[in-house]
Amino acid sequence: MGWIILAIAVFTEICWALSLKWAATLGTWQASIVPIALSFLNMALLALAMREISAGTAYAIWTGLGAVGVIIGGTILFGEKVSLVQAGFMALIVVGVAGTKLFAAH
Repeated sequence: MGWIILAIAVFTEICWALSLKWAATLGTWQASIVPIALSFLNMALLALAMREISAGTAYAIWTGLGAVGVIIGGTILFGEKVSLVQAGFMALIVVGVAGTKLFAAH
């Protein structure tokens, strides 16, 4: 169950970061409520996942996949550009995350 919760935490991390840019483009206090709410949900889910997964493993996966997800989301939602070199390093992050998960102590 910890891994499922961590996956949801990664998703909320991506939504949170993208909502920061969205709220900044709108520039209203109402839009600022979304990233604030997501930050609380995000941290709660990460903490819950850490009950079953070591802190280092959970955090590495959360930050790595979150960063890659935000880059992909930024290209889709905001038209941000990603170079081939950046894409290569993103692939390395995914490989690192997969290795972290595969060799996590149980």
